[in-house]
Amino acid sequence: MYNWRKMTEEERTQILKLRQARHLPWHSPPHWKQEGERQYLISAACYEHMPIIGKNPERMTKCEEEVLRICRDFCIEIHAWCILPNHYHVLIRTGRISELLFELGQFHGRSSFEWNGEDNRRGRKVWFNCFERRIRSERHFWASLNYVHHNPVHHGYVERWQDWPWSSAAEFLRQVGRDRAIEIWKEYPLLDYGKKWDL
Repeated sequence: MYNWRKMTEEERTQILKLRQARHLPWHSPPHWKQEGERQYLISAACYEHMPIIGKNPERMTKCEEEVLRICRDFCIEIHAWCILPNHYHVLIRTGRISELLFELGQFHGRSSFEWNGEDNRRGRKVWFNCFERRIRSERHFWASLNYVHHNPVHHGYVERWQDWPWSSAAEFLRQVGRDRAIEIWKEYPLLDYGKKWDL
């Protein structure tokens, strides 16, 4: 739906009718009702990708701490994460996805109120969506892990994964070693991963 503003009024009407006919949310991916333990890539972005999280390092750190605290409460494992100035990604395993998404939504509400107060911007929309993408295979898992760790490089914040402080990349490299990380990178390339939705 990132192309919404580029669409004609007729195209918008067609898209909305199609989504309504399929009983989908009008402007965002649906949250799936999943049973049992599964792996997911959770992604959330600031409205219009404004760098609200990244106003200062303290806010980035606090956002990271809160997202990870919530994930620890509702996840079996946190495989990878990355907090950027305008969005975040977390690769997790959980059997409680609905509860996790609810708590992340609560955090988004609290942080919106807090940050808008700090920035003297009451009423500003801070967050735009939080969605889960279920991991479908081992290949999808490793490509997702590479994607999360590569995100700060992809967006031009750093040249190397381990240089971004709000990420699990440095710890991942310590655990598996540089050679194994390179093998994983080559075996599970990103290709067009995130091309249409991680702008």
